[in-house]
Amino acid sequence: MRPEDMTLTLNLPLDLEERLRHEAERQGLPADALTLQLLDQHLPVKDSRADLVELLQSWIEGGDAQEQKETGEYLIRALDEDRLSNRPLFPRSSRA
Repeated sequence: MRPEDMTLTLNLPLDLEERLRHEAERQGLPADALTLQLLDQHLPVKDSRADLVELLQSWIEGGDAQEQKETGEYLIRALDEDRLSNRPLFPRSSRA
């Protein structure tokens, strides 16, 4: 067991327990594996994009404007230089 794993003890109603065991047998899985699969399918996925947006927003609000501009230009140059194609990913005409 990994340190970040959580152990749950569930008291299932008899009917639900029987349905879980039956479905696990039908799929050829242990009941705990099927339970994990069902939880994964039905719980919302953590939106890591929201965390990224929050981080980027904090950089925008708390940073030096000139430094941000220089960093953005550097990143655009680096991305354009690291392409297999000679066509730039960010053409100069599309930048403000």
